[in-house]
Amino acid sequence: MGMTMTQKILAAHAGLKTVVPGQLIEANIDLALANDITGPVAIRELEKAGFTKVWDNTKIALVMDHFTPNKDIKSAEQCLECRQFSAKHNIVNFFDVGQMGIEHALLPEKGLTAPGELIIGADSHTCTYGALGAFSTGVGSTDMAAGMATGKAWFRVPSAIKFNLTGTLPEYVSGKDVILYIIGKIGVDGALYKSMEFCGEGANALTMDDRFTICNMAIEAGAKNGIFPVDEKTMGYITGRVTRPVTVYEADEDAVYDEVINIDLSALRPTIACPHLPENTKPIDEVKGLEIQQSVIGSCTNGRIDDMRIAAAILKGKKVCKTVRTIIIPATQEIYLQCIREGLLEIFVEAGAIVSTPTCGPCLGGHMGILAQGERAISTTNRNFVGRMGHITSEIYLASPAVAAASAITGVITDPAEV
Repeated sequence: MGMTMTQKILAAHAGLKTVVPGQLIEANIDLALANDITGPVAIRELEKAGFTKVWDNTKIALVMDHFTPNKDIKSAEQCLECRQFSAKHNIVNFFDVGQMGIEHALLPEKGLTAPGELIIGADSHTCTYGALGAFSTGVGSTDMAAGMATGKAWFRVPSAIKFNLTGTLPEYVSGKDVILYIIGKIGVDGALYKSMEFCGEGANALTMDDRFTICNMAIEAGAKNGIFPVDEKTMGYITGRVTRPVTVYEADEDAVYDEVINIDLSALRPTIACPHLPENTKPIDEVKGLEIQQSVIGSCTNGRIDDMRIAAAILKGKKVCKTVRTIIIPATQEIYLQCIREGLLEIFVEAGAIVSTPTCGPCLGGHMGILAQGERAISTTNRNFVGRMGHITSEIYLASPAVAAASAITGVITDPAEV
């Protein structure tokens, strides 16, 4: 029986010729990631278990991104704990204020993730790196502690769903719309503990930023990971970033999938996830006209340069609605700089938006955009659970940067083609 991409990566890292779905394995990891929320818990668990050193100080990444710059004393103490641990163990990839970015945009940018690698992170959206043809998945802080100490982790080999993508995306439709459409189709548990493998001519046509967005939200369908085949776009992205040798894995022709789902990208419309689950999706035609009080463009899902460019193209020469707080968050310092170089920040500010330092901020209801009672936001983030961005009566509508920018201008959820 053939293996999927994910199964091949897991087998190689476990030192096995083959693996099958459901099999329990111990595998060597290439990178362990934590942030300012999950890092302190992992550090305490590592020290409680009696470990006095880490497995490899070059293969641990600690990124201060959720509550930084520190919003209160508790967040400052959490970052201090990570800072002291990093100094003690000479952690090479420690990213603090001034160097940090939103972790799942920062690590690929820095060349810390690459095709064929096995990456764990104490954050559920670690599945983002599947865009590069890596196996990456979120783990708990205890597993993170074990990974930092030993360089190993336990896995149950997942089965897979194959998504065969055809066609190309219409104007104003992006990777965010693709993954929202898929989650709406299969549900938030439709890929529970499975690998979501994206392939076909449509997958090849997608930009890297679209692929990062799609893999980022695989967890919102319950998946263990999302993954794309490695092609010339993948190799182009890592050129100049990744200097170590990489291994490219391809699914066997006789690989077994639980199901194959065909999606014609050319038939998709801008898609909105309505409260209070990412699976509650509707085409924009069924939602437009709904009043909003806040628009957020950013996050590990949609804070990359393509996202900034499409938002700027829509906002250029226009003003955001006076009743809409428009918050734009480039995902890394490098993206922020690129926005400056291209004049995008000037467009945002002149339109009446604010631009934040890279941070997870409003996505998890942390800071930089908390919602009051009864308020409604259009957001490019990845979750719209009850109270996710503020008051439990507030509402979050998940959308693409194009929709979020267009809606900021009109004050209501708007089709970007109509602005």
